[in-house]
Amino acid sequence: MLNRRHLRIKALQTLYAFYQAETKDIQGFEKSLLQSVAKVNEAYLTVLTLTIEVAKYSIIDAQERASKYIPTEEDLNASVRLSENKLVKLLDTFPTYTDEVKKLKIDFANDQEVIRTLFKDFCATPEYKAYCIDADHNMNAERDILIFFTKKVLPQSVLFEQMMEDRFINWPIDKDSVISMMLKTIKEFGETKQKLAPISANWLDDRDFMIDLFRLTIRNNGEYQDYISSKTQNWDPERIAYMDTILMKMAICELMNFNEIPVKVTINEYIDLSKEFSTPKSKVFINGILDKILLDLKSQNKIRKVGRGLVE
Repeated sequence: MLNRRHLRIKALQTLYAFYQAETKDIQGFEKSLLQSVAKVNEAYLTVLTLTIEVAKYSIIDAQERASKYIPTEEDLNASVRLSENKLVKLLDTFPTYTDEVKKLKIDFANDQEVIRTLFKDFCATPEYKAYCIDADHNMNAERDILIFFTKKVLPQSVLFEQMMEDRFINWPIDKDSVISMMLKTIKEFGETKQKLAPISANWLDDRDFMIDLFRLTIRNNGEYQDYISSKTQNWDPERIAYMDTILMKMAICELMNFNEIPVKVTINEYIDLSKEFSTPKSKVFINGILDKILLDLKSQNKIRKVGRGLVE
């Protein structure tokens, strides 16, 4: 699921695009921001559908092996147990899931080789072989084999990675969230509880956080830039990475407007993001500048945290 760090990244990407754009259509970029989150859910449904298709492929594989010119005993007795996985069957007939897949037009007509290769890789594992010969078909066993597939087989597949990168531009960033949604579904979905994984723990609050962070950073751009400029007078502007400036503006926005988020959390989050999205020296630079700005904000009484343990 998406966490606050991931939501900050989504806002960061959209702010970067907004500041670079010739036409500053805020509503258009807000729509793009929400669409980037919707793409995470689509990627999750794509991986879920792919898993179901791999399970179904066991039937095709068994038929192909049995129809060989000279099939072996093993070919004639190829297991189709994966296609009968109870959890797979429940998911495959779950109306919410089938409706979403149909609406998003998720299919693998052009990616059959991905399904075939994933199944072959899966079949080669000791875990799959043990699953096929195990007489116990309880739900825990059904879940465990799908968890193994999600954790161990998918990440090692080059074809899977290529397919997801072709379909989703932000796959490298969204991958961990999608996999966590997959695992949550596998662990919790059942006969009595049938619900797809939510995009976040509390989407209404998280949506407001993401949109407000985007809007307020733009709305107060001039003020935030003044804070940064006052602390970087001895720096050549051309030496300051553009991404660093956006990260600092977002951090200032969060410090001043999100009263429930601890100061240290905000500072650490944006320093951490700089490691991934900016230069090797950015973390030290951003830390130093934000520390100075923080002192000014506190002296001006512009940081007001509320809640237990947040009031300084």
